[in-house]
This record gives sequence, structure tokens and C-alpha cells, in this order.
Amino acid sequence: MKKLGLLAAALVVSTTPFAATVNGGTVHFVGELVNAACAVSTDTADQTVDLGQHRTARLAVSGDKSTAIPFNIKLVDCDASQVTKGVSFAFNGQTVTSNNKLLAVSGNGNEPAAKNVGIEIADGASQILTVDGTGFSTETPIIDGTNTFPFSARYVATGASTPGKANADATFVINYN
Repeated sequence: MKKLGLLAAALVVSTTPFAATVNGGTVHFVGELVNAACAVSTDTADQTVDLGQHRTARLAVSGDKSTAIPFNIKLVDCDASQVTKGVSFAFNGQTVTSNNKLLAVSGNGNEPAAKNVGIEIADGASQILTVDGTGFSTETPIIDGTNTFPFSARYVATGASTPGKANADATFVINYN
């Protein structure tokens, strides 16, 4: 009988759930409040535009260009009554030496950067933008609610390109007129 009691006690203990509290990590919350006519949509504020893989033979001579890849910047919760003329955008990043219309490319960790190539950005009116923060896109009127602004990016050869990673970052600002 004593064995049966010990066996029953062991079964009760083995089926009792184990509870513990352990550290799980950190959650970072980021955001910003702005006093502007619109807010930048979270799905276009920090985006990646994949320009793809291209053969150096297609970017062999200064001025050769890859196919333009479209991307958008979306403004939400817009109040058109706060804007008289429209909005325009300026991009700012590291530029190719002596060409403020091309973003300089970089490698990725231990992977070297391609050479003799940069990235150009055009607005929806096909205007090539300076990427040093000094020039703005074509001004466009806005409507109440959501507004989507098209842009495109592509590689441009500055000479005979060499293989390597061709990454770049640019920030953008919005001008409300």
C-alpha cells in the first residue's frame, strides 16, 4: 500500500506544470509626431528598392544605364488645405565624386563594392534628381487622404564597371509649399 501511495504522489508531481519567468528580449518602438500636412506611410518610410543583378558588360561605358526600377513614397492622412501649391522631395546620400546626381555605391561587409557605377533617382516626371539634398523633385499637388508619389532608380556607369556589391542609402525630406 505504501508503494501505491508513493506511485500516486510521483504521478501527481510529474503532471504538475512547471512555471517560470525568464527574460525574453527587448521590443523597440519608434515613431515621430510631425506638424505637417501629411505623414509618411510606415510601409514606404524605410524601404528597400532591389535594383537586381546586372552584367558589367551592360554597364561598360560611361553613361550606360540599367533598367529603371519603380518605387513609391506614400503620404497618408493628408490635409490638402495646409498646402498652397504642392509637395516635393529631396534625396540626400553619399554621392559619386563630382556628380551630385549619382549615389556612390558601397560593398557589404567583406564583399567589395563595384566600381565606376552609381545610382540615379528620377521623379514621376522623369526628372533626374540631385542626391546631395540640394534639389527637389517636381512639385505635385496633394489631395486629402492618401497620396502616392512615383520615383525610379537605376545604375549608371561612370566608366567600365567592375563586379561587386552596389548598395547605397539615401534619406529623403518633404517640402510642403
